[in-house]
Amino acid sequence: MIKENERTAHSGLAALAILIPILILGVAGLIRYAVLENGWMAGSLALIVVLDIVLLVGLFMVQPNQARVLQLFGGYAGSVKVPGLRWANPFYTKRPISLRVRNFESNRLKVNDLDGNPIEIAAVVVWKVVDSAEAVFVVDDYENYVKVQTEAAVRILAMSYPYDAHDEQQKSLRGSPAEISDHLRSEIEARLQKAGVQVIEARISHLAYAPEIAQAMLRRQQASAVIAARQKIVDGSVGMVEMALERLSRQKIVELDEERKAAMVSNLLVVLCSETATQPVVNAGTLHH
Repeated sequence: MIKENERTAHSGLAALAILIPILILGVAGLIRYAVLENGWMAGSLALIVVLDIVLLVGLFMVQPNQARVLQLFGGYAGSVKVPGLRWANPFYTKRPISLRVRNFESNRLKVNDLDGNPIEIAAVVVWKVVDSAEAVFVVDDYENYVKVQTEAAVRILAMSYPYDAHDEQQKSLRGSPAEISDHLRSEIEARLQKAGVQVIEARISHLAYAPEIAQAMLRRQQASAVIAARQKIVDGSVGMVEMALERLSRQKIVELDEERKAAMVSNLLVVLCSETATQPVVNAGTLHH
């Protein structure tokens, strides 16, 4: 594996301060000796001018949050990250690599969740290059590599969780956004480490059932919501009835046999669990009539 080797290039301004005067003086002397027909001096100055121009080719610019990967005849020579005008061996090839933070949003993928339901899912990934040598030499095209590996990680994530949880303890794509984002980030980062890329953030940007089952899943969600609400109502009603019977018995307000307890429980549950308001019936007689 090729690791980044950060190196310091010479100041480009200092190189300009030396090479530009030499070029000017060399051209002026070349013209002068060419007019005087001094072939030896003219040839020497021509060689100096050509050499100076070759050295000027070694000048290059490094932008903020950018690296220049240097290669000499195919071999890795280091990476320059210090911004500004720099100078290095003119025979180096100098490939720019951006170190800025980037956003990538995957396509909407159609996959099956853990329960086998077809869903549509997409993700947004915030990433940046942290090792310019790995990004250039380990993978062929690091930007395309990020795209392909992100979509592969999103597919694996979608198949590892259900769209909706069947109980409160189960994690789901829709109900556990923080845990899902952490899992997605770690999954993508593990795949991109060899490309010299760091994943800063990863989160789901689109999540929905596939159109062919969307209506059926909506009815299922509504039914689940109704069942959950009914369960809470029944639990609360039973608790209130139990409390009422216990207080009546403890404070000895009225003595009820088992048959009248059952009737009271039935009436209270009807009142508490009914969707519509019940009509009270006032008993104007005695307890038994």
